[in-house]
Order: sequence, then structure tokens, then C-alpha cells
Amino acid sequence: MSRPQTSNLRTNPMSTPGRTEQAPQLRIYSGEADGSPPADKAATAAHGSPPAATTAAALQPSIAPAVERRTPEPSEAYFAYLKTQSERLETATPKQIVEWAVAEFAPKLTMATAFGPEGMVIIHLLSQVDRGVPVFNLDTGYQFRETLELRDRVLARYGIDVELRRPETTVEQYEQQHGGPLYKLNPDQCCRDRKIRVLEESAKGWFAWMSGIRRDQSSDRARAPIVGWDKKFGLVKISPLANATKKDVWRIITDEDVPYNSLHDQGYTSIGCWPCTRAVMFGEDERAGRWSGFAKTECGLHTSDDK
Repeated sequence: MSRPQTSNLRTNPMSTPGRTEQAPQLRIYSGEADGSPPADKAATAAHGSPPAATTAAALQPSIAPAVERRTPEPSEAYFAYLKTQSERLETATPKQIVEWAVAEFAPKLTMATAFGPEGMVIIHLLSQVDRGVPVFNLDTGYQFRETLELRDRVLARYGIDVELRRPETTVEQYEQQHGGPLYKLNPDQCCRDRKIRVLEESAKGWFAWMSGIRRDQSSDRARAPIVGWDKKFGLVKISPLANATKKDVWRIITDEDVPYNSLHDQGYTSIGCWPCTRAVMFGEDERAGRWSGFAKTECGLHTSDDK
């Protein structure tokens, strides 16, 4: 994935060919200790609690008082601002959250996807909001053929070309370096080398990234905010489906004919690399098929210590 351009002009894929529009500027509120803008302060004083953000207008970024910055700065004031925005968005729809993220961070917003049901729903929403947001996939070299085929279906359906970001070494080179498949002996190290380090590099130059995690997927994800500071990668993390359920996600897929991985029809509820993924048995947790036989439950991309 190429670095984001420094120009503040970007092409709107939904507009007339050749036209450009001014990209929204990143504005970060930094005046109040708790991160809430003055309008909320007044409302709180008058009514005892801030107004619920349930309309598109209410979900737009705070703009006064605000300061222009090149990058979001990890400070307690900024963490408080993100917490306020996350709480507001608890009552928003996934599409409204995506709209907020685009307005707040584009053109410095990106998305990582493994082509899971949640990722496909967010791509579907991005196609309605802003198809210019770059989307990438961490291609470890161990992905299922069905997963990679879904990339082509995304391009055909939405015109979104998901970039494959790969490690420096091929699978053959990597296994030769370690005397065989490392995932059999040390899957944590394999994930670090072929996923975490790739995302660390891919995150450079961006202000924020979107992920498809849900709180009800696992105990590790149960406390995930909708918007928070991702300490691991040094940027803002937005999870538009954090408070959605599996049923919510599949309802959108069914009702709006969203493409999905055909392996889901074969009992694979959560899909990662083929050596470390199996179909689940009736009654098992939806992530039980990941790293089966190991205590490992997460690849390390989504930790619970984010701000």
C-alpha cells in the first residue's frame, strides 16, 4: 500500500471524472480536560447529561474550538476527546460511524481487512460513503484460496481494489529460515513476523484505521471502544461494529447481498491462515477454530489495552 499523499486534494470516485474536491481537514479538540466540546458542556449544565448523538449532523467532528495538527498526538486530553466521541457513537448506526470516521480523518484514514463478515460489511458501507478510503489485507502467504478470491469479488462489486500487504520473505524463505513451518511450534512468533510487523509498517503515515472487531467475539474484545487510541500501532482505531452482534452482521449481509467467504458455508465461523484455522463444531465458540490446540486466541492485532 502506498503512502498517503500530502496534498489535501483527493478525487471523489462518486463524482464526475476528473473533478477533485477539498479533503476535510483533521480537527482535534484540545481545550477541555475531559475532551468534550463547549456545546456539550452547556447542555450538560442545563440538562444534567450530554445530548445523544443519533443524527448524522450530531455525529460530525467537533470543530470549535479546535486546532489543526499534522498527526493526532497521544495525550490525556486527546484520549479524553476520543472517549467522548466513542461514547457518542454508541447510539449510532455502523454507517453513521463510518461517515464520522471519514469526515474526521480522511484522507488519512485506512482500513485493514481479513475479508471476514464484519470486514465485508464495512467495505460495503465504505462503498456508500467514500470508496476512496484505502483498504488493505495482511497477506501472510498462508491465506485460503477462497479468501483471496473474495478480493476479486470486492473489486468487481464495489470498485475497491484491496491491496495485499506482504512480509519481506515468502513462505518458502520463511520456513527455510526456521527449519520448517514455525506455526506448528510457535504460532505467536509466526503472527508477529507475518502480520504484526506488516501492519506496523502499513500504519505509517496514517491518522486512523478501521477494523471489524465485535465485542461479543471474545473476552479479549469485550471492552473494545468504538473509537480509541491504538497504542500498538500509534494511531486512532475505529471499530464501527464493536457493539453489533453476529446476527446483526449477517442480517446486513443477507438483506443487502454483501459478498462473503464461501468457507462460512462449510462451518468456518472465523477464518485466518489455513494451517491455523478449522471448522467449528456445534456449540463451540465462533473463534474456537483458530489456533486449535494452542492457548492462543488472538493474532495480536487487537489487544484490550487500547485507550
